[in-house]
Amino acid sequence: MVETSAPRKTAIVLFNLGGPDCPDAVRPFLFNLFADPAIIALPGLLRLFVAYAIARRRHKTAQVIYEQIGGRSPLLPNTEAQAAALKAALSDLEPLQIFIAMRYWHPMSDEVAQAVKAYAPDRILLLPLYPQWSQTTTASSLKAWHRAARIAGLDVPTRALCCYPTDTGFIQAAVALIEPALAEAERHGRPRLLLSAHGLPKRVVAAGDPYQWQCQQTCQAIIAALNRPDLDWVGCYQSRVGPLKWIEPAADAEIDRAARDRVPVVMAPIAFVSEHSETLVEIAIEYRHRAESQGVPYFASVPAVGTHPDFILGLSRLVRRRLASDRGDGLDSDAGGRTCPSGFCGCALAATDGSGATATRQEGV
Repeated sequence: MVETSAPRKTAIVLFNLGGPDCPDAVRPFLFNLFADPAIIALPGLLRLFVAYAIARRRHKTAQVIYEQIGGRSPLLPNTEAQAAALKAALSDLEPLQIFIAMRYWHPMSDEVAQAVKAYAPDRILLLPLYPQWSQTTTASSLKAWHRAARIAGLDVPTRALCCYPTDTGFIQAAVALIEPALAEAERHGRPRLLLSAHGLPKRVVAAGDPYQWQCQQTCQAIIAALNRPDLDWVGCYQSRVGPLKWIEPAADAEIDRAARDRVPVVMAPIAFVSEHSETLVEIAIEYRHRAESQGVPYFASVPAVGTHPDFILGLSRLVRRRLASDRGDGLDSDAGGRTCPSGFCGCALAATDGSGATATRQEGV
């Protein structure tokens, strides 16, 4: 009789930012955010003091923002829907369980690592819902996860996907959502497409973070897939806060320019794959009001890719390739190796042998 080995149990951990689940959670959420050394690069006690001060000063304003979308962030329910869709797309790989780890609000890495340990997987795949790599997002989430896994005693072969800025499924989903908005906008003139990503301070990019470069690759891939040779478009950055200089062009400045040019605007998120305050409030409400008050003839906000079938299919293909490679611990990009130019020392794979095998050790994540 031929014996067959039991299928390997797989745990997939989806990473996202997290958001407050009630008004009282806004202040501790903000504290967790600004206490992250990847966000505020100050020594420990000083950083905690600054985080406390910012959270105390900003939480009332943030509560007003969340009141406009029901008093809580929709990010966790949206991520849960993405996890369910991805699990269905990977049903042939059972036994498989998908977990969600948020960076700044529950469920956070400490509690999720304990749940993964209880599941007792044979292998773990870490899958960020940040298409573009940054030290402030994916790197921070991976660092928090590996710390939590060590504390939990979770010693299982683990691979992570660092980025997928031009993944076909991601791009096709974005294009499918942008095209009807452009078609409607054309009824009001020649539209300008604003492809918007969350901004970063210029000093972060100057230090070698490849986020802006990867956002540019996403924009170019979307424009190529739209295949409109005369399309008027701009990649821009939103959510600027504080006194530091941020990467440009700024989204609000581009809306002002569109108002001066009297052109209709279609605005689409390219670094957010789930709806949350930056898409539902900042883009769909605040930027819309700014555009209309300044005379933009038409403004459309495009939803995040969410559970669009193309995006979920793209994620499932990325998962299958990572699991099929079976190379043990390490990092991979969507292309399998480093895609960022050599000048970006903050690239996830900058300290690897090309396979990602040493990244988690040398980068401390």
